[in-house]
Amino acid sequence: MANPRTLLLLFLLHLLVPPSPSHLTISRPDLAALASVKNSLTDIPGTLFFSTWNFSSSHDPCYCFSGVTCSFNRVTTLTLGTGLSGSPGLSGSLSPSISNLARLTQLILYPGFVTGPIPPQLGRLSNLRVLSLTNNRLTGPIPASLSSLRKLHTLDLSNNQLTGSIPPSIFSLPELKVLILASNSLSGKLPWRLSAELLHLDLRSNKLTGGLPLELPSSIRYLSVSNNNMWGPLNGLLSLSSGSEVSELVYLDLSMNQFSGTIPSSLFNPTLTSLFLQRNNFSGGLPTSPSPVAYGEGSIVDLSHNLIGGEITPALARVESLFLNNNHLIGNVPPEYVKSVCRGSTRTLYLQHNFITGFPLEDGLSLPATVALCLSYNCMATSVGLAGCPAGAGGSSSRPASQCAVFNNESTVH
Repeated sequence: MANPRTLLLLFLLHLLVPPSPSHLTISRPDLAALASVKNSLTDIPGTLFFSTWNFSSSHDPCYCFSGVTCSFNRVTTLTLGTGLSGSPGLSGSLSPSISNLARLTQLILYPGFVTGPIPPQLGRLSNLRVLSLTNNRLTGPIPASLSSLRKLHTLDLSNNQLTGSIPPSIFSLPELKVLILASNSLSGKLPWRLSAELLHLDLRSNKLTGGLPLELPSSIRYLSVSNNNMWGPLNGLLSLSSGSEVSELVYLDLSMNQFSGTIPSSLFNPTLTSLFLQRNNFSGGLPTSPSPVAYGEGSIVDLSHNLIGGEITPALARVESLFLNNNHLIGNVPPEYVKSVCRGSTRTLYLQHNFITGFPLEDGLSLPATVALCLSYNCMATSVGLAGCPAGAGGSSSRPASQCAVFNNESTVH
């Protein structure tokens, strides 16, 4: 009988030494699927990804092929392309035979020039956890069959040329946490309810219409629908602050749409450190908190290019980068903002193109060199806050008196 130590040594050698040429470990269906993948894709000159994909009997894909990882003789991860910054990537199309890799848990396609549709057969990959096909030239709709991937955690199809509507059932996948469909040509409306416990939802730069879902998951931390054709009030965001659950949202970007109505006061929350609502049709006033909210370092609030009116309240005085320009704001800037700017806590404060009548900078106080303050084209004559204006702020330091009289109920400009 063999010595137990000898048996253990032989077992370890079996794990460490690649198999002999005549004993491939990969299953035959997976080997055939990989051959189809290579036949449908090719290295763009300058890319050497497929240089290791040699299907002679002396090369076992599980040990030798770039981008292939196996477990128990089956392919579990397939990464197509090198992902290196100097590599132009792959061209061709995605083979439907990928769906024959039945144990696949990750399918990643690095940036390149892969064209054609996403094979609907990918919906058969019941073990898939990550599907990332970004920065290529994929066309056609998102296959509804992807809603069969009940274990899917991450779906990233961004920066392609996909069209059509997003299959509503995608938003109900029980394990889905990250959904990135940005920079395509997707259209249609979002479902009224997102039941998936999403953490990250990025739908920016598409052609989506309609309003936000009325029910959003309280788990969501990142939400962007920027640069679409969406409209309506922000009623859906009220669900994030109602009930006993605390909202996890830290990043919200609804910019460059046609949203309207008042901005929910719950959005002015220091835990929501990045709030982008610029270039919409929001009206109403700023939050009415009598003292500054404790925003921290790195915070940014952009409400520019809307229809927000009334006087500026102290609530946002501690935001590091605050953009209130191109609205209908009136009155004096509260002293809390002046103090925050002079301390350097607020590094960017854009108030240009409003109807503001005063910025109470005390004699002897000066602005730090690191601060960008713009007050041009308001209802006051001042040289403060003109040097820090962006190029698009215009050259006029103050508004015509007739405009200021209408918005401030005054006949003279202070």
